[in-house]
Amino acid sequence: PCFLKDWELHVHFKIHGAGKKNLHGDGLALWYTQDRLVPGPVFGSKDNFHGLAIFLDTYPNDEATERVFPYISAMVNNGSLTYEHSKDGRWTELAGCSADLRNQNHDTFLAIRYSRGRLTVMTDVEDKNEWKNCIDIAGVQLPTGYFFGASAGTGDLSDNHDIISMKLFQLMVDHPVEDDTVDWTKIEPSVSLLKSPKDNVDDPTGNFRSGPLTGWKVFLLLLCALLGIIVCAVVGAVVFQKRQERNKRFY
Repeated sequence: PCFLKDWELHVHFKIHGAGKKNLHGDGLALWYTQDRLVPGPVFGSKDNFHGLAIFLDTYPNDEATERVFPYISAMVNNGSLTYEHSKDGRWTELAGCSADLRNQNHDTFLAIRYSRGRLTVMTDVEDKNEWKNCIDIAGVQLPTGYFFGASAGTGDLSDNHDIISMKLFQLMVDHPVEDDTVDWTKIEPSVSLLKSPKDNVDDPTGNFRSGPLTGWKVFLLLLCALLGIIVCAVVGAVVFQKRQERNKRFY
């Protein structure tokens, strides 16, 4: 188990295979969870986990998706959420980005940093020997005492998922004095979001945009527009009447 409050994990990996287009899958997952690896349906590990998962998804299960695969996404779970493969985890995804990480002839790396409630994921998959930002989320609460791990799944297809190395670094970060009174092993995995990830849809750029307009949203927009028109009409009528009265004074 890891008892560091602030850490950074570097993963040297390689995903490769002979399958072309969509004849490969499914992908690789990196974990920081309460339990040691238990085989299951989520990229080879169990669902309804406690902790953090970073998914390197190479196969689009949702044919209607606008994402560009391979796609990297982050999920924090307190055991109550279920990863939905048919939607590529879109409903429980916190953030993500596309990354051309499969069948590369050079080394590929991923870095996961957690410090003072901020989760950052970076990639080095372009053979430039430099980190590229992928995910940056504040308000993430992760306890200490969890386990790091990796798993992979192929479903009905095939691919090779190689973990070459995993290196963990301690980050020396100053914390507020009140943090000394917190039992970090008892913290519930959570994320402080202004809105639920379910209110978002995916974007090929890796960012979120507002979800599709539902019926009540359309109604509210139309109501606001109608009120705006009424207000403008009233103001216009008042201004017109005052101008008319002003013009009469000149006769």
